[in-house]
Amino acid sequence: MKKPPGKWPMLTALALWLAGCAAGGPPQSATHLSPMQCQDLAALRNNAPPTAERNRSELAALRKAGYDPSRWFDPYYPEDLQAAQRQVDRWFQAECQQAPPP
Repeated sequence: MKKPPGKWPMLTALALWLAGCAAGGPPQSATHLSPMQCQDLAALRNNAPPTAERNRSELAALRKAGYDPSRWFDPYYPEDLQAAQRQVDRWFQAECQQAPPP
């Protein structure tokens, strides 16, 4: 008599499949920055005076990139902030080239 297959091969296959889906990320055509964020980031990069709106816009972009400033103790600071800034820079280069100057 043959032993039926165990649950582990199925669970392993499911875990690998889910990991592959998670690694895929959002579609490449999705935009990450709004037109207002593009304008605000461009203004900040051109040394325009910072305003509350521009600061909130930059913070929203950093949060979208994975930075969480609300953590009380962050053992990865400032590396996590710098990684989010690099991601926002990549998004800015890819998505904000046609944004008009403020």
